[in-house]
Amino acid sequence: MLNNKTILITGGTGSFGKAFTKYVLEHYDPKKIIIYSRDEFKQFMMQNEFKEHLSKLRFFIGDVRDKERLMRAFEGVDYVVHAAAMKQVPACEYNPAEAIKTNINGAQNIIDAALDCGVKKVVALSTDKAVNPVNLYGGTKLVSDKLFIAANAYAGSKDINFSIVRYGNVAGSRGSVIPFFHNLMKQGKTELPITDYRMTRFWISLRQGVELVVKALEEAKGGETFISKIPSFKITDLAQAMCPGCTMPEVGIREGEKLHEIMITVEDSMTTYEYDKHYIVYPQMVWSESRKAVPTGKKVEEGFSYSSDNNTVWLTVEEIKELLKEVDLEK
Repeated sequence: MLNNKTILITGGTGSFGKAFTKYVLEHYDPKKIIIYSRDEFKQFMMQNEFKEHLSKLRFFIGDVRDKERLMRAFEGVDYVVHAAAMKQVPACEYNPAEAIKTNINGAQNIIDAALDCGVKKVVALSTDKAVNPVNLYGGTKLVSDKLFIAANAYAGSKDINFSIVRYGNVAGSRGSVIPFFHNLMKQGKTELPITDYRMTRFWISLRQGVELVVKALEEAKGGETFISKIPSFKITDLAQAMCPGCTMPEVGIREGEKLHEIMITVEDSMTTYEYDKHYIVYPQMVWSESRKAVPTGKKVEEGFSYSSDNNTVWLTVEEIKELLKEVDLEK
């Protein structure tokens, strides 16, 4: 499906962009992959990392805030994966106007450029923080999600659709709890602070996130939100798996932090269907019968919700230990 296609990734030098690029090059024969991002040094580093594939790669310096640059970058592009965002909760709280410019205005620029440049599919990355948001980052991503879903209403006769992929923090991602604990242990600490003993999270690997985006590119009709079925774990079990015998003082939840990751609300369950390895939340509005996605999965029960605390699949301490072996903590 991606063979002989031109794919553009916004925020392409990030961990997702690099993993997605590697996956596509290993499994398909794309015409071209465009890495669109702001940081020239990260682009230089990525060029060195993928030096054997440079004939397939193009590197564009640009910001999603810059619609004119996006219009130029999107020329001849078939598929867009939108991964660029301001993601750090404290940074968004302290710089709210900047978060809005990138996460909301940037999303609208992506939509406008895709509609005007003949792009066929757009998949935008979402986050659990966009569900019942308690911080500005989550609020901006909620608006972004709504924009991408509603963008299907503006497609008209154009052969284009917009969809969303939602997941929480990737295991080992920068700023998340696993590298935080790892750095404390490297310093010789024997105390791992726990914000709240009740806290739970989903476990998703970078590869699983990439595979879900590929599935959305292959299957989306327009307006769907794709969510992986993944196991949950307790933060206290993670700490025990990483540092057996370490003390775990409870230090209190941080501002803008949730006890549990929420992926699907009771309200969203009205249009949610279950599949073998994922859920799809279908749009409540249908803008064109010809674009209507027809669910083939099983409708979830009334009152269903999907969060890390009501999951049916949980990781044990031993299973977490095994999964940690696959996490690159020295990157």
